Order: sequence, then structure tokens, then C-alpha cells
Amino acid sequence: MTQLDSIPRRAGQVCILGSAEPGSPAYELAGAAGEMLARAGITVVSGCGSPATRVAAERALAAGGLVVSIVPSDDIGLKDWPCSVLIPCGMGDARNLLMALAGDACIVIGGRAGTISEVCLAWLHRRPLLPLTGCGGWSDQLERNPPDERKNSKILSWGSVDELKGRLAELGL
Repeated sequence: MTQLDSIPRRAGQVCILGSAEPGSPAYELAGAAGEMLARAGITVVSGCGSPATRVAAERALAAGGLVVSIVPSDDIGLKDWPCSVLIPCGMGDARNLLMALAGDACIVIGGRAGTISEVCLAWLHRRPLLPLTGCGGWSDQLERNPPDERKNSKILSWGSVDELKGRLAELGL
């Protein structure tokens, strides 16, 4: 056994990208996904800027998980942010690159313009994409309509937490 063998392996990290409104099926699945990731020992990375990403972080924390939040502002004093670690990047929307790079994979729920930019950046940097399907929003179309023709990374759709677990297992997470 070498010294390196005794160093603990980094836990998997999964970014939660997207948007969904409270009460919608996508919002409920976002929360359930956050909880499942925490119970699996996977670090949740979230900007907590939308209700869906925020509920994923809240449910991950409630389940005893680790949540890293990368926020666009430079304010380290955010008091109501659901996270274990707060990273205020002070870069505004340029923060989307950090979000795209911070995960071993990116869960995509619904989405608006900011989510699309994160998805394209994740695609360019070869991060697997896990779009929620069956709940509306453009994440429903991501597998059929990827960012471009390059096949940079896997796109593995899911419609239930059990399917998401299987997709994460396919990725070794």
C-alpha cells in the first residue's frame, strides 16, 4: 500500500441545472433527485437560483448531504442560501462555466436561457448530461436535439428517481 492508497477518493459531484415552478412534477422530481444524491453520498452542486435547483439543495441538506452552491454575486454573507459550502464568484452569468465544470455529470431540469448556456458549456467540456423527460420544458428534447453534432458526451434521459439512479450507475457514480 502506498501513501496515495490511503487518501480517500473524492466523492462524486453532480450539478443540478434548470428551472421548474413549485407544485410541478419537475419541481417535485428535482427535490427527490437532491435527496437521492445525498443518500448516495454524491455532492450536489447547485446555484440555487431557481425553485427547482433550490429545492434539490434543500432536500439534499435535509438528507445529510453536502451541497456546494456557486452564486453569481460576490456576497459571502448570503444568509438564506441552502448549502454546506458557498462560493461567491462575483462573475454574474459567467458563473455558468463554473457550474458546467463542477460536476462529474449535470442533471438538467426544464430550463431557460441560463440553463441552455450551462448545458452547452457542459457539452463542450464533455460532461454527461442527464435531462429530465416527461415533465415539459426543453430538457424533454435534449436527447433528440443535442447542442451540436459532435457527440461530446453522453445524454442519458430519466423520468423517475429510479431511472436517475440507473443512469448515475451507468456513469459510475
